[in-house]
Order: sequence, then C-alpha cells, then structure tokens
Amino acid sequence: MDLLKGSNTSPWQDGPGEVSKQGDEEMDLVPTVYEQSPEQSEDEAGPSTGLVEIGELVQSVDTATARAEEPEKGYPTLCIFLQQNPQSPTIMPRSLFCFSIFLICLGGEFRLLCYAQYENWPYGESYHEIEQYQAPQVPQDIPKIQLRLAGEKRKHNEGRVEVFYNGEWGTVCDDDFSIHAAQVVCRELGYVEAVSWSAASKYGRGEGRIWLDNVHCTGKEKTLAQCSSNGFGVSDCKHTEDVGVVCSDKRIPGFKFINTLTNSVENLNIQVEDVQIRAILASYRKRIPVTEGYVEVKDEGKWKQLCDVNWTQQNSRVICGMFGFPGEKRFNARVYKMFAQRKKPVYWGYSVNCTGNEVHLSSCKMGSSVLRKDNVSCERGMPVVVSCIPGRAFAPTTMSGFRKAFTQAQPLVRLKGGAIVGEGRVEVLKNGEWGTICDDNWNVISASVVCRELGFGSAKEALNGARLGQGMGPVHMNEVECSGFEKSLTDCYFNKESVGCSHEEDASVRCNVPAMGFQNQLRLSGGRNPFEGRVEVLVKKNGTLKWGTVCSDGWSTMEAMVVCRQLGLGFASHAFQETWYWPGDVTADDVVMSGVKCSGTEMALSHCLHHGTDVICPKGGARFAAGVSCSESAPDLVLNPQVVEQTTYLEDRPMFMLQCAYEENCLATTANNVPANSYRRLLRFSSQIHNNGQSDFRPKAGRHAWIWHDCHRQHYHSMEVFTHYDLLSLNGSKVAEGHKASFCLEDTECDEGIHKRYECANFGEQGITVGCWDTYRHDIDCQWVDITDVKPGDYIFQVVINPNYEVSESDYSNNVMKCRCRYDGHRVWMYSCHIGKDKC
Repeated sequence: MDLLKGSNTSPWQDGPGEVSKQGDEEMDLVPTVYEQSPEQSEDEAGPSTGLVEIGELVQSVDTATARAEEPEKGYPTLCIFLQQNPQSPTIMPRSLFCFSIFLICLGGEFRLLCYAQYENWPYGESYHEIEQYQAPQVPQDIPKIQLRLAGEKRKHNEGRVEVFYNGEWGTVCDDDFSIHAAQVVCRELGYVEAVSWSAASKYGRGEGRIWLDNVHCTGKEKTLAQCSSNGFGVSDCKHTEDVGVVCSDKRIPGFKFINTLTNSVENLNIQVEDVQIRAILASYRKRIPVTEGYVEVKDEGKWKQLCDVNWTQQNSRVICGMFGFPGEKRFNARVYKMFAQRKKPVYWGYSVNCTGNEVHLSSCKMGSSVLRKDNVSCERGMPVVVSCIPGRAFAPTTMSGFRKAFTQAQPLVRLKGGAIVGEGRVEVLKNGEWGTICDDNWNVISASVVCRELGFGSAKEALNGARLGQGMGPVHMNEVECSGFEKSLTDCYFNKESVGCSHEEDASVRCNVPAMGFQNQLRLSGGRNPFEGRVEVLVKKNGTLKWGTVCSDGWSTMEAMVVCRQLGLGFASHAFQETWYWPGDVTADDVVMSGVKCSGTEMALSHCLHHGTDVICPKGGARFAAGVSCSESAPDLVLNPQVVEQTTYLEDRPMFMLQCAYEENCLATTANNVPANSYRRLLRFSSQIHNNGQSDFRPKAGRHAWIWHDCHRQHYHSMEVFTHYDLLSLNGSKVAEGHKASFCLEDTECDEGIHKRYECANFGEQGITVGCWDTYRHDIDCQWVDITDVKPGDYIFQVVINPNYEVSESDYSNNVMKCRCRYDGHRVWMYSCHIGKDKC
C-alpha cells in the first residue's frame, strides 16, 4: 500500500505524473485510496464512497479476476488479480491489491475503471436491512383473493376496493363497511393502516360483479376473505354503493408480496415495501439529486433489482416521475452491463408493466415472472437502469451545483398558496388574466400534467375543495380530462363553461419533487414541539461540519418562511430575534451565519444573501440567536379591486377637520405649514380585504402591545402599518403616498355558513376569519391619498396590504393591487384595477 499512498508513481501509470493512453482518449489515472483495517469502524475510517475512481467509460476492457475472502470480523477482504496480458509489459504483484474494502476494476491495456467503498456495495447481505415480517397464515378453507385500489384517484394510496376472485375482478358494497374492514384491506395491500373509508362510489362506479356485501371485520383478520359477509357474489347492491378506502403513506416494514393467483399475475398491481433509484457510478453517487442508477424495490426487507427484459420507456417515465423528475433519457448501458457481470444481482421475481401515466409504481401491473424453475433469473438481461432529467430548478450546474431560481418566460400555468416547492392552487393564464380550475373530475393524472409542465415529477396528490386556499378572478377550466402525456394542461380536454363552480372548488396539487437533502442542513432546537425552536445550521468550518446559530440582526418573517419551507413544516407563524427561552444545544451556541436576507421564495436558507464565512454579529448568538415557529396553514389577504374601482372619488376637506389624521401622519408633508382654514384634496376609496387562506389573519402584536388612540371614535391599533396607498407616475416613481394603520381588524361580512369571530367593540379580539372580509369604508379617516400637490395627468394607483410582511401569509404576490388613474385637476377616473405586480 505504500506505493499507492506515498508515491506519485501509480501501478496504472507509465511513470510518475504521466498519463496512460488508449486510442485517442487521455485520462489522468492517479487514484485516491483510503485504508481501513477490519477492526476500524466506519466512522473512524473516513470517506465511505468513491475511494478509488479512475475514469468512467472504457471502449474495450480485459477483465480482472476477483476473489472475496471473509475475515473473522469487519469488512470482507477483496483481492484483485490482473489477468496477464501478453501485450502488457507491466505485471502487478499479487499482494498489492488486497484491501478491506469492496473494489470493482475493469482493466484495459494500461488503464482501469475502479469504484470502491467500505460497505458490501451494493448487494452484500449486510447491506440489506433485515426486518422482521411474518407472512399471514391463512387457513386452507379461506378463499384465495387479491385486492387492488382502482378508480378516479387523487393519490396512489387510495381508491375503490376491488377483489379478484374466481378469475374475475369485482367490487365491495358499502353496506356495514367500517374502518375495521378498511384496516384489513390496507394491511393486506401492504400499508401500515387505514386512514379513512368512503361510501357511495366516491372513486367512480366499478364494473362486473359485486363480490362482497355486508362485510363485518374486527380489524385483526389477515385477509378480507376472512371477514364475515353474505358470501361471494351474494349482494343486493348496485355499483353506486362501491366502497373506497384511503390508506396511510407508510408501508409495512419487511412486507413481502405473496402471489396466490399463479395464472393471473398480469391482473395484479405491484405491491412492494419501497422503491429507490440507487446510484451506481461514482459520479452519480456524488450528485444531488440522484438522477441515474439501478431501480430497486424492497421486498421482504431486502432491496432487489428489477430485470430489464421487457422494460419499457413508459416504465422509466413512471419511476422518474415518482422521484420528482419530469422526463427520462438514454444512458450508457455498457458500463452497467460490466458491473452486473462482476456482481450477481438479486432480482425481484416479477417484471413490470406500466402504461406511462401512472403516478406511482404501485399503480402499474405486474408482468410475467423472471424466475425459472432452475432458479435462473433475468436470463439474457441485466438490472434496470433509469436516467432521469431534472427540472430546470433542480438541474445540476458546474458552477453552483443547481439552479437556485427559475422563472419561465411566459408561463401558462402556475401554483399559488403552497407551503413548499411543488404544491399549490393551480392557476392558468387566459386572455391575459389568471384564473383557477374547478375541481370537477380533478385527479392525479391531470394533476401530473401540471407537475411535469412546471418541471416537477408526477403528482403526489390532487386536492379539491380549495384545500390550498381560494383564488381570485375567473374560473377558466372545468371538468379537466387529461391522458397524462400532454405537454401542457391547456392541451387537455376541458369544459369552458364553469356554471356552478365557485372558488370554494378550486383545484390544487402536490407534486413529487427531487430529494435535495436540504432538511438535513438545518434544525430547530429547544422548542416545546417540533414546529418551533432556535434555528441551527450545519456548516463546514476548518474542514469539519459544525452546528451553529444564526444571527438575529434583521431576522424577519421572510427568513422564517424559508426555514419552515426547508424543514417541510409549512409556513412561518412568527420570527423571533431572541431565543433565551429555548435552550438549544450548548455546543451550537456560536454564530455561524449572519446578515441573512431572503426574498421568501428560496428553497434553503443557504440560498439567501448572507455574509458568508465572514460572520458579523455584535449581539452574538445563544440567547440572541434567530428562532422561528411554523404552522401547517397560513392566511392569505386579497384586496377586491372592483370595490376600489367603484368607490373612488375626490373630496376637498378643511384642515381643522383633519386634526386626528394629521396626528397619525395621514397627510402629505406640505400639510405641516398650512393654516387651519386651508383645504386638502383627498383621493378617497373603499377597500374590501378578503382572507382567502387556510387560517385566520391575526395581528403580530398581542393585546398587551396594542396602541390606544383617542381619535377616530377611540380605538386600538393592532398593526401600526396595515396598508400602503401610493400614487405613482407611469415610470413607477412615487408622487403621493398614504398609509393605513389597522384602525380595527374585524369581520365585516362573511361567506355563507361562516360565522364572524372578530369584533373590535369593547376591546375585542382583532383579526379576519377565513372566508370573511374586513371593509374600510371610504368615509373613514386615512382611507385616502392626499393629492393636494399632484398635477393633472395619468398615474398608477397602488395598494399594498401587509407591506412590511409582519404577518405570515401563504402568498404575498396577491397583496398588491394596481389601477390606472386619470386626474384632470377636478375629477378622477379609476380603471383597469387588478391584483398583482404586473404593469398596468
């Protein structure tokens, strides 16, 4: 090993510092090798992957001979002996290539392709997770059945319960069905438990026989066939009574698929514990996200490869979609074939048959068995490899690792109101106006078209009932039906008529996104629950990883929003600049990040602007470290532009009637030096502010911090600045401005069926309930812009709600309203009012 460790001369080089050659290609063959004795632990040994990496592709190779020897303890010793090549002048000593690591070498005349790591990679028995799973022991007299979830799904782990019996698929009637029966169904399908069940053919009407009716289960049965019922085929139900279930996302550890239908396997859906793409080549093992590698399924607690015989591009499309990638591409099969020849794969017993529009492997059908009677599997084949194409927001780049932000030039579809990347209310652009989609017939296939169009994978879940907040504007599409292969949602069939659809039926989606590992770079410490605590980040200092705190100078809601998104905890409810009440890890008290400034849309805190390695934090960390509290839901305030447009007018008001407004800085600065009998010209209007989010809008400050004002009928200000009113020139410069404190946040009116919760009278609680709105009438003080000094002309009128981002919202982009405004010196016209920052 001294030759490899301490010398520039490599057994694979022609001489010190030289480059071996083959044909027209050149490659530097200086290896990197780490030693580990059998007695060392993996933590003591240093890097665990990519120990020897010499090239990636070879045009032609001579094979090396390998013999594995198992020591008494520790890692297996693998000795590599090169075959003697008559044309090669260099013969290696046999003892040189024995390491306590796993090493694969593909040798040529003067070159090798080697990959190594300490674990038994990738198929050794110690690699597999050994989990205890006992297959259900079903008495011989119980009929053999198989189950599946079918119908119009909104996620892969739900659907209409269908039973395969006597060579035919049929359904189950909802009479007497219970959560206990749903539990049996989900467990039989390999899920940990049932979440709920639904009656009356929620997932569509099935076909064929209704096999079971009046099903009674205790929840402990091993199969649905063990539950008492009227008997197979004995039913007085119709398919309008087909039952459906929703199972948990988690699979039973160690689950093993047992096929009881030897001659009808093609009728079954795939049932495995888990699926993964395992990177094989060292270059892909280092990449985040993993985009290429073996497709492996976990069955009976062991990871197994799939045979590529009869594997199709549609299958690859489904796998890539599951892991957050919109498409797939070709790969170099030669290298993977060499790896498969060196280490015999462990194959799963069946092939896969997908149509390509499935959102999960569990929705694909099982193909024929790849096992023969003589135990030969995947004859003339190799393990399945997929190479996926990431969306542009996740694509690796040579400079920054991946793109931190991506904005499509002219998007036709967007997601709004989601807590994390890849989820939100679906909105489409039509005739220059954004609108929503009605949830009639909304399913995962149509939702997947949206996800892939936006650069994500397939849909994880299609949501209905405005689950991610209500939109504004028109409902552009209804009864959307997609095949799953459209390039854009606008290519799908849909009903242009949206009669009967309201924003209470806005469709939303949660997409599969690539695993970037951001959540491992951040943690919350010391909180009372997992949703709050001091923010601690993992950084590299002097070559080692260290946890530390974030300086709280300038720490605000926008930074807290990024933290909660990065951890998958939803929205930020509060940002804290003192965390002495949350005792974190004392070893992480040192400040390792300062000057953090986020736009609020970043995927990780490290993507925000910050000081880098030069930390500047006069207050220090510990008790003054930044902290957050997160929430699964958030409010969303939206101003009604039509009300502004319809209520605008001018008023000339004498100064002696504006004393309270003057004290609250609601007039232009020129009002400071005018006599009491002079007049101010006020641009008045009403504002109707709706809460379209998922939780109530509450002021940041508690009741104890509200400010009492004697003016304006005596009231408390719960937010000192609630809205900004600005009159802008056509080039965007400000010519007049105003602001509105939260005179009183309360529910003026609510949608039908929603009760008011907030009222300012008698020092009541302030806020705006979901589904309600707060109206500031035009005749209230400060509900204006002082335009006394403004010259006649064309302007842009702008209103911004919650301008300082004091309160967290699910969407800040709709807090801005703009109108075109024409003032002739005597009259004013307000027109083309709309939500958003787009130019008028």
